[in-house]
Amino acid sequence: MNTPSSATFGSAKPVSFPPPATRRGWREVVRVWWSELDLTLLSLIVLLMAMGVVGVLAASPASADQLSTREVTLDPFRFLKRHLAFLCLGFGGMIAVSFLSRDNARRLGLIAALVMFALLMLVPLIGFERKGAVRWINVGMSLQPSEFLKPGFAIALAWILSWRMRDPNLPVLWLATGITLACGSLLMLQPNLGETLLFAGTWFVLIFLSGVSMWRIGGVIALGASLLTVVYFTYENGRNRIDAFLGGGTAFDQVDLANRTLLNGGWSGKGLWLGTRKFNLPEAHTDYIFSVIGEEFGLIACGIVILVYLAVITRAIYRLAGEEDMFALLAGTGLLAQFGGQAFIYMAVNLKLAPATGTTLPLISYGGSSTLAVCFTLGLLLAITRRNPYLERDVPGLKNLFERKEARA
Repeated sequence: MNTPSSATFGSAKPVSFPPPATRRGWREVVRVWWSELDLTLLSLIVLLMAMGVVGVLAASPASADQLSTREVTLDPFRFLKRHLAFLCLGFGGMIAVSFLSRDNARRLGLIAALVMFALLMLVPLIGFERKGAVRWINVGMSLQPSEFLKPGFAIALAWILSWRMRDPNLPVLWLATGITLACGSLLMLQPNLGETLLFAGTWFVLIFLSGVSMWRIGGVIALGASLLTVVYFTYENGRNRIDAFLGGGTAFDQVDLANRTLLNGGWSGKGLWLGTRKFNLPEAHTDYIFSVIGEEFGLIACGIVILVYLAVITRAIYRLAGEEDMFALLAGTGLLAQFGGQAFIYMAVNLKLAPATGTTLPLISYGGSSTLAVCFTLGLLLAITRRNPYLERDVPGLKNLFERKEARA
């Protein structure tokens, strides 16, 4: 007599159990990542990195010459070599972050916001001075916490403002504004007006997109304008730069020197390493690399750089235009606003359209922590904009954003 198995019980049909869950192999993970990634956006980012390498190649001899002394002569390509090292680290980190799921990208952004805000509070206590500002701490390398706080700040504000979709009565505006004021206050202690303006701009973009009443936004902007007035009269370095800019400046002002250098190359440029005015620029490889590009490669090359930045921004907006998840929409837009806003402010300074701020040109300027931070920002952006290519979306995000805001109102 045959004994029925535990899965049959006499004449009953066999019970079928689902196969045990198996973890994806790395080949499958890479295949899914590749199919979901915005390859056009990634290609534009790599193109900007390549332009940055050429720009630092042109500017490195000038900066090395300025920093050399009678006793020590720096290698003309010192900054190029260091830039390539940081760029490789940053690119690897960017790709690693882009593998994260949207939820994990949010968690990483929130952790970065908390850790970097804590380090930002320590800057006045243990930071060291450079060029008249205390913005860096030593962790084996010079680390500027505010650079890594920026992407975390955008993620944190997007997460908080997305709560409004669940309950419109939550005081998300005041919570987001309080966080922004706390970050801005710590930045102004350094002092760092340029970064403060970037944080404020990110706040405005996210508040506007989240559907907060324009009356409330106007009230907070009025408060911000009052605070800026106070800053103008209490922040001597910033006041001097603004006064010099509004007064037309002199031939020895940094902004004026940068503008003269940029125009010295004409339309086609002097040629690689043939520029002369760049040797008079302070921080040619960082603060004024756009002017170096103009002198050696011409205004046409500068126009191409601007077009590539616009292409990155346009492509990312196009990608976000089909996004239905409010957190992803806000987070992606906030990260993009930081990236594009920093590039806009930097180029405005070099074109003599704004006073000097001390910011870098993302992915173009030489930088240690700044390059790593920009790559971290773009890694989060790539992770958030990943999308299943086979998933149909009937309600595009940005296209119907204002209609949805009116419906909630």
